[in-house]
Amino acid sequence: MAFELSVKFDRAYFEAQYRDYKRQNPPRKLAFYRRLAEMAAGPNPRPRILDIGCAFGLFLSQLDSRWERFGMDVSEYAILQAREQVPGVRFEVSSAEQGVFQSPFDVITAFDVLEHLPRLDTVRSAISSSLVGGGGFVFVVPVYDGPLRPVVRALDRDPTHIHKQSRNFWLTWAGDDFSLRDWWGICRYLLPGGLCLHFPTHSMRRFAPAIACLLQRG
Repeated sequence: MAFELSVKFDRAYFEAQYRDYKRQNPPRKLAFYRRLAEMAAGPNPRPRILDIGCAFGLFLSQLDSRWERFGMDVSEYAILQAREQVPGVRFEVSSAEQGVFQSPFDVITAFDVLEHLPRLDTVRSAISSSLVGGGGFVFVVPVYDGPLRPVVRALDRDPTHIHKQSRNFWLTWAGDDFSLRDWWGICRYLLPGGLCLHFPTHSMRRFAPAIACLLQRG
C-alpha cells in the first residue's frame, strides 16, 4: 500500500494541491499546531514527536531543540524535500500503519492526513501502540456536516480525500484507545493568490469546516 500511495502523492499531486506550500501554511496556522503539540507533551523536558504525513516537514521545523523530531510520509518526493529543507529531523518514507521508527513516542500528530487513509481502524491501533501511556495524539481533519457542508464539498477538489465524514464521526472514532481532552473548530479558507486564512475557534467549533482534536492514550 505504501508504494501505491507514494505514486498517488507524487510531485504532480503536491504541485496541484499545494502550489505554494509555505503560503498555504502561514505562521498563524503553524503556531496553533505547535501549541497543540505542546499541550499534548505537557511538562516533558525532552518529548519524542512523530508527525504522520509530514510532507515537506514545515511543522516539525517550527519545534525547538527541546523536541526529538521524527517525520514520515508515503511520498518519496515529499520526504526528499523535507530532508533537504529541515535538518536535524529523521524523515522516512512509510505509511501510518507500518511505522519505521522505534516506539514509543510522547506525541503523534496527523494534520490533514486521516481523510486520505483507507484503513482507519488499523491506523488508530498503530498510533495507540506507538504512544507511551498517557501520550498525546493530535489530528486535524476537514468535516462535511453543518451549515457549511455544501461550501466545503464544493471547494474540496482533492480526489484523494476518501473519508468525507461529520465532526461527530471523528470525535468518536478514537473509541476506547483514547480519551478526548479537547477539540476546536478551524475556519480556514484559501484565497486567490494562495493566501491562507486560518482561525481556530471554540465557540464556533460545531460550524467550522475543519476540526482539531487533542486526544490522550488511555
